[in-house]
Amino acid sequence: MIKTTEQSSLYQNLEQKSALEILTDINREDQKVALAVEKVIPNIERLVVHVAEKMKQGGRLFYVGAGTSGRLGILDASECPPTFGVPHDWVVGLIAGGDQAIRKAVENAEDSESQCWEDLKAYGINEGDVVVGIAASGTTPYVIHGLKKCREEGITTGCIVCNSGSPVAAQADFPIEVVVGPEYVTGSTRMKSGTAQKLVLNMLSTSCMILLGRVKGNKMVDMQLSNNKLVDRGTKIIAEQLSIPYEQAKSLLLEKGSVRAAIEGFE
Repeated sequence: MIKTTEQSSLYQNLEQKSALEILTDINREDQKVALAVEKVIPNIERLVVHVAEKMKQGGRLFYVGAGTSGRLGILDASECPPTFGVPHDWVVGLIAGGDQAIRKAVENAEDSESQCWEDLKAYGINEGDVVVGIAASGTTPYVIHGLKKCREEGITTGCIVCNSGSPVAAQADFPIEVVVGPEYVTGSTRMKSGTAQKLVLNMLSTSCMILLGRVKGNKMVDMQLSNNKLVDRGTKIIAEQLSIPYEQAKSLLLEKGSVRAAIEGFE
């Protein structure tokens, strides 16, 4: 396979450029990412519909990856409970090397062919779940063999990669290949590739949560009220939705404990 993620940058002599030139060039490249994602929306849709149906039946969504890809999966998973008020085990992010790899690279962790399945087994992975492998190159052994084992066990697989025809995509029932081209700094896939993966993850989790009824209108009615900012946001949602004064809305929110309960109880 041809790894466009490893091809030489379209820009030369970076060390000779001014800060403005560097920033302008990076921004020019970043603008290509959303267009690359747009091309694969039909593939994202197929995965979203499948994941949402599985989750309606009690299934979970797992992300598996190494390095930047693994961290992006963990980021997306960790944001689902506070944003949509879902249990922490509905969307789970796993990274090669374990939690210590979130902050510091763990040597050779991504090369393991067995650890991904062991990590998934710790969560009681089963046929009701969906596992999405995230790998910019599409060649990460941790992800390839994790998805392969899942398929052998009858577990649905998907992937988010940034090269065409990769080994990871070959193990995915629902492959998403966002080809963004060479990175500004050759091979630095935390840049355009990472941005593409983040965009797709946002689309995947948000779409699924909307389909699962975790959004009302365009508001996060199930968000966790974990700080003053979110209490204020929830209060404003209630005040607007019910056409009542701010203080009344806040009292109602604190009494009911959630935006949804406040709105539905009042209605």
